[in-house]
Amino acid sequence: MSAAHDDALEPARARVGADAALLHAMYEAMLRSREIDRVAGGADGHWHAAEGEEAVLAACYCGLRDDDWVAPHYRGMLQAARARGADLRRLLAGLTGKTTSYSRGHYRSDVCGPVEHRVIGLYSGALGPTLEYATGAALTAHLDRSGAVAIAVFGDGTSSRGNAHEAINLAAVLKLPAVFVCQNNGFAISTPSARGVGARAVADRGAAYGIPGVAVDGNDAIALRAALEVAIARARAGDGPTLVEAQTYRVAGHLVADPAAYRSADDVAAWRARDPVARLRAHLVERGLLDDDADAALRARLRDEVDAAMAQAAADPEPGPEALAPGEVFAPARS
Repeated sequence: MSAAHDDALEPARARVGADAALLHAMYEAMLRSREIDRVAGGADGHWHAAEGEEAVLAACYCGLRDDDWVAPHYRGMLQAARARGADLRRLLAGLTGKTTSYSRGHYRSDVCGPVEHRVIGLYSGALGPTLEYATGAALTAHLDRSGAVAIAVFGDGTSSRGNAHEAINLAAVLKLPAVFVCQNNGFAISTPSARGVGARAVADRGAAYGIPGVAVDGNDAIALRAALEVAIARARAGDGPTLVEAQTYRVAGHLVADPAAYRSADDVAAWRARDPVARLRAHLVERGLLDDDADAALRARLRDEVDAAMAQAAADPEPGPEALAPGEVFAPARS
């Protein structure tokens, strides 16, 4: 970590910890993420749940500018798109390819988010290229001098891919306005990160690119958001990218259908005790920004919101043969 970045972290943490609007937005996003996991996981055994990783999703996708770009990890694609302003019913309709989805049934919304909300998807079907897409978006922002940034979020397994290195290296060489966030949840499907990445932190690789590398507790939404705000400010100022490693844990299996027999129940229990939602809730209560009644009302509202969106999406029509024809997939679909 660079000395300048280190010096800026504590003031940034104080600012984030005192920003009531941002804290509430992150807490709501984290609770909504759990509700999305509940309904999507119940509908599809291939759903990649984000339980235990909600602080990463909230810190990365809340509070950005409208012209910023995000290239989310697939574990959090819907949550990222919702935080960027996408309609939840249309996102959930995308899980089963309904005509009301953003893609009109051409691809799944948990793999490719709506580009009209500046969400970059996994268009190639592979994970590493999303970093390249984000670097391209950052290059556009750099050439346009718009002040926008691109945030690429990827897993510990993806961090070792060749195109991930190429994307980060190019962004570093050109000093592009990008932030690369490794959502290190401990596993690349079933391979522990210690075996796939090695004993050193992913953030240590920043030195090889000549950029700051910052390892942060990924279950502490405030600490992670503070690190990201420093990185985003650095990017907007023209000083180039930052590599941030959010060290968290995948409490759920790789998919809903994954029994995760490759890890111990004790490890899962230990990480459940570090629940990121409970940690942020405790901070809000301590600051007098949340009480039990308000929390219960918020949880009930979000549960109703997600249930209603899922029910409507499930009732939406299936696409017909016309969906196979060429068309303007990215044009706004009818509600």
